Amino acid sequence: MDDLTQAEREEWLRHASSFGAAAAAYAEHRPGYAEAAVRWALGGRQPRRVLDLGAGTGKLTATLAGLGAEVTAVEPDPDMLAELRRELPSVRSLPGHAEEIPLADASTDAVLVGQALHWFELDRAIPEIARVLSPGGVLAALWNVDDDRVGWVATLAQISKGESNVTLLRWRDRARQARQERLAAAGSGLFETPEVAEFENGQRRTVDSLLATIATHSNFLVMAEPDRTRVLAQVRDFLRGRPETAAGEFVFPMVTAVLRAARK
Repeated sequence: MDDLTQAEREEWLRHASSFGAAAAAYAEHRPGYAEAAVRWALGGRQPRRVLDLGAGTGKLTATLAGLGAEVTAVEPDPDMLAELRRELPSVRSLPGHAEEIPLADASTDAVLVGQALHWFELDRAIPEIARVLSPGGVLAALWNVDDDRVGWVATLAQISKGESNVTLLRWRDRARQARQERLAAAGSGLFETPEVAEFENGQRRTVDSLLATIATHSNFLVMAEPDRTRVLAQVRDFLRGRPETAAGEFVFPMVTAVLRAARK
């Protein structure tokens, strides 16, 4: 974050804090993560004490709990945290930030971050993550990205989010390396070199449910209402005009991309 101008930082903060207003829609429409990706993120070990950091409404938390982990979810936004607690009342959940984690030293065996690492101030967050990890623990970040190897998905991404959207090909082209490098730099002396993996994670959708999912992305949440309405109408027209998506339910191609680094 130190390399951002003041204007860029303000815009970053505006996007990062936009999700609470759409917490219910986020909980209903955002995809979960491929189970194989979560297992790989955990280092292939039987999950024990796991922190879901920046847990949002609990999409990743639910998968971790289903795998038998003893999960603690930490989320800064009160509206997102309320949705998580409503959906997963038996899971331990706490308000808190990645830069100041409300857990004791060496109190967790894995820290997983779903769709949120790019919202952290890594120079402060990575030492905190290292602090709460037990020796040999792992940090893993997961992102669901649109699979734009498929032509119509690439066109949809361009219409809906333009160059701001990290699709699979953009992940491979530049985002993966940039995030690896940022994580490696912030974790120097604390974590091993980050590893990378990808897992298929297609989602069953209709035009309406995909449109609702797209509307929960930060670029739409901060958009002026006339612009938001206009772009969503363009997306709807595109989806209704495509043979792959026009007739009822379809599988929307996605991939869960993962960065994983072991604690030194």
